[in-house]
Amino acid sequence: MQRLSRREPEDAGQAGDETAPFLLERFLPYELSVTANKVSRLFAHFYAERFGLSIPEWRCLAVIGRYAPVAATAIAERTAMDKVKVSRAVASLLAKDLVRRGPHPADRRLGLLAFTAKGRRVYEQIVPFARRLEADLMAVLGPADRAALSAMLGRIAARAEALDTARLDRAVPD
Repeated sequence: MQRLSRREPEDAGQAGDETAPFLLERFLPYELSVTANKVSRLFAHFYAERFGLSIPEWRCLAVIGRYAPVAATAIAERTAMDKVKVSRAVASLLAKDLVRRGPHPADRRLGLLAFTAKGRRVYEQIVPFARRLEADLMAVLGPADRAALSAMLGRIAARAEALDTARLDRAVPD
């Protein structure tokens, strides 16, 4: 049985080459998704086992930890999760007494989320592990590669946002 390699030779065509075979393993959305899923799953084992949190719940806690008080709509924007997923995660975090909802000073329809004392303790126990995991993952890259990776991901994210905005602009009738 022939063993398949993860990647084809570097000179195999991909983006912009309509005649080349489609190499799924070199398709950027696929590579980003698979990598993100592997990293998320690795990290999720820690907080799921110790704290009973799902991936969306942790992502909400992470945003609340950085930006509290924060509206659920802002969490959806910052995490690129859909609003329904954020809403379910927030409802679960409220039920677990990890977050509380307070009034928004400018818009009574919106609630602002912040940690409860219990939620703050859970967050403070997860963050050191998150930092260690990130350090372990990034250990394969030198400082220049880390900076380059961060810059490239930022450019790709900005380009995706611009393309999405352009798509939405085209969908709106004149």
